[in-house]
Amino acid sequence: MPAPLRPVALFDFDGTILPWDTQKLFCHYVLQRHPQRRLFLLAYVALLPFAPILGSEGLKRVFLSFLWRMKQEEVAELARGFAEQWLPAHAWPEMMAQLESHRQRGDLTVLVSASPEPYVKEFGRILGFDISLGTQIEFPDAGLPLFPDLVNNKGWQKVARLHKVLNTSYFSGEQLHRAHGYTDSTADLPMLTLCQSATVVNPSPRLRAIAEENGWQIMDLERPWKNRLHRYWHRLKYVTGL
Repeated sequence: MPAPLRPVALFDFDGTILPWDTQKLFCHYVLQRHPQRRLFLLAYVALLPFAPILGSEGLKRVFLSFLWRMKQEEVAELARGFAEQWLPAHAWPEMMAQLESHRQRGDLTVLVSASPEPYVKEFGRILGFDISLGTQIEFPDAGLPLFPDLVNNKGWQKVARLHKVLNTSYFSGEQLHRAHGYTDSTADLPMLTLCQSATVVNPSPRLRAIAEENGWQIMDLERPWKNRLHRYWHRLKYVTGL
């Protein structure tokens, strides 16, 4: 008889395992080592008012301008150092415990993030995920263009990516076989359609209502900022590399 399929645990990352927006943290990490690259973010500041037109994918391309002309090997090295600095000390202990419980049961653990894949894979390696998926960035031989091409791993794109990566035997109809999903965002509702159960972390009022309606677990975890102003100050600090 064929071996039974392992249950699947899908984890979002930003705001789910780590409290912060890791794109801004990575920007901070790079600018601390290459302070002259602050100048490249002027393009991001100039185009920020056009965010509704650019959309999340376009805005992400513009934000990554601080990596202009970097080769894939350079970004990979920075990604390793960044992940080692921020994990596991800055992850929520409660979420680390959830991940460990899935690992102890032998579940297939999958990190599914919208953040750039170079460092998502490093986070996944350190945390012991079986599979790690993030936003894929194209690296030309000459280095990254000012606005790099990418495939934003967000919303339904996460579902499409999981269909590409996982063996078809893991799927039963429209769902994964015995799957549990973790997220903090309504953007991951498409991913949760693959799951029979879910856990939401520090949900918005809308996501909390959806979770209560579906009988999902709700985890309210302590955030590392005191208030909204304190949070925005940290965001500004990280984006500018202060």
